[in-house]
Amino acid sequence: MTERSPEEIADWFAAGGPTLVALSGGVDSAVVAALGRSALGDRLTAATLSGPAVALDELRRAREVADHLAIPHATIAADPLQDPAYRANPSNRCYFCRSAETAALRRWGAAHGIVRYVDGVHRDDLGDDRPGLRAMDEAGFEHPLLWAGWGKLRVRSYARSVGLPNWDAPSDACLASRIPHGVAVEEPLLRRIERAERFVHARGFRRVRVRVEGDGARIELDPGEIDRASAPPERAALEAGVRAEGFASVVIDPRGYARRANA
Repeated sequence: MTERSPEEIADWFAAGGPTLVALSGGVDSAVVAALGRSALGDRLTAATLSGPAVALDELRRAREVADHLAIPHATIAADPLQDPAYRANPSNRCYFCRSAETAALRRWGAAHGIVRYVDGVHRDDLGDDRPGLRAMDEAGFEHPLLWAGWGKLRVRSYARSVGLPNWDAPSDACLASRIPHGVAVEEPLLRRIERAERFVHARGFRRVRVRVEGDGARIELDPGEIDRASAPPERAALEAGVRAEGFASVVIDPRGYARRANA
């Protein structure tokens, strides 16, 4: 598929009316916000969801992007834990999460004159099982990067060219993705995961997943950082810090981070 140009994407935006972009802390939605801003000016609004499975660091990164682009920015609360189907954590958990989130975004948008809703889905996302994408489609969200045929490399290249502050930030996923399917999603567990990951990040590791395994935890890091994490003093510090969040045992995955079925 031939990629469309940034100018063509801007024209796509310009053909619509007031638009809301679901802005996470990631680079994909940041690029959509930048492209939309160039076409719509103040008729583009960025909205970032807050809730029990959204890390505070993600909210901070989203605010940095919105401030960098000078885009009107709203933080909208959505709590998928109100849905028993989400709390049960089935394999299609993301469907119930995105359904709750898109409903909150559309309620806010309807009260603020929004007529078009967009997200950061791109070509490379189609290779995964994405029940959350089905929920976004059902809610009427459009995907300008997918329409343009852009993949992740093109997204990062454009983000770097326009100076987005998160152009090289590692991909992330909601905190619930650290919990195995079938294990109930509960807010105290989500907070423990968030605090454990913040501790590991603070020790200078770039990409971090603290995954729940029974009453223990498994730390995933970029493969290039495994040797440093495995050195005895650092390993002891990491294990102690994560155990302090209530995990009975802690291991550092020697394989490093990789995309898994549960993100």
